[in-house]
Amino acid sequence: MPTSDQNPSMSNRLRLSVVRDTAIVVSLVVLGLYAGSAFLIPLTMALLINVLIIALSDRVIALTKAPVWLANLAGVTVVLVGLFMIMYILGNQATQFARSINTYESQFDEAVNRINDLVGNDITAFIRDNLVNIDMSFVARMLLGSATSLLNQFFLISLYVAFLMAERLAFRKKIRMAAGDPKTGAEFALVLDAISFSLQRYVGVKTFISLITAGISYVVFKTLGLEYSETWAVLTFALNFIPSIGSIIAVLFPAAIALVQFESIGPFLIIVFGCGTLQFMIGNFLDPAMLGRSLNMSTFLVILALMFWTTVWGLIGAFLSVPLTVCILIIFSHIPALRPIAILMSLNGELGDEGPPSGNTV
Repeated sequence: MPTSDQNPSMSNRLRLSVVRDTAIVVSLVVLGLYAGSAFLIPLTMALLINVLIIALSDRVIALTKAPVWLANLAGVTVVLVGLFMIMYILGNQATQFARSINTYESQFDEAVNRINDLVGNDITAFIRDNLVNIDMSFVARMLLGSATSLLNQFFLISLYVAFLMAERLAFRKKIRMAAGDPKTGAEFALVLDAISFSLQRYVGVKTFISLITAGISYVVFKTLGLEYSETWAVLTFALNFIPSIGSIIAVLFPAAIALVQFESIGPFLIIVFGCGTLQFMIGNFLDPAMLGRSLNMSTFLVILALMFWTTVWGLIGAFLSVPLTVCILIIFSHIPALRPIAILMSLNGELGDEGPPSGNTV
């Protein structure tokens, strides 16, 4: 019969084995995500686009009472045409911008001299020491490479989306049949419903808010006569999906171009304060008001997820960081052993288990 001294030792060994196994599994998952990025990124993009199409088709059905097939066709057409236009603008104007980046670099010294009288020698020296050393051609090539890569994968993503839409109605039935046990199938379907519902709300609301932000910003850029206004508007739309730092970058890029392009400081200040105020108002008031509790994630977790997915999947990972983390949080909240982790990941510890009202989103 084991003594009381042996029980703590055995318990410690069990805990160590659990920690070891968990570390191995996590390491293998991260390695798999990194090694399989070429396959997983288009598939993940297709899943999120599919979620957006379903949200749009459901909205069409609610407003017009149209047949499901017609609403799905309308959703697919609108989303894919919109994505193709975004890819075309980025691919076309980003190439022109990359070719003329050396011209902007040569004009940057003149721009720094123009703001010398406004901000003083100390800040000007800081700008020279830190910004002049940035290899803008490398930044342009990186952005162009990401846009071109996504454009090249557009056909594959569209193919995935087509088959996902075709499988939409049969998928729920197959899940229940594969589970064997009706109770297990129902629980699994509930998790999928919660993920689909949260993603529909997040992707739909962020798309709507980003369109508003990009539209207003485009009017400002075009009114000022900023070069590549369409590209900056598209980037504003896309960068708003990157939490926290995305809206800052969306203002800094066109502001820097305005500083270089125009001889006066006025357009630069209009973009910084005008578009910056717009981003602040939308990010701090409209965004939380429309998203509500559908994005119940810790602020620190948002930043941590942004850094993790950017490290694993690059720039595309930054765009996908929040939706992917939302999926993980919801899955963890429905698994009893992992629910404490979901509570730590949440904003206020209240998971809520929010789901779709009708339960037919998958």
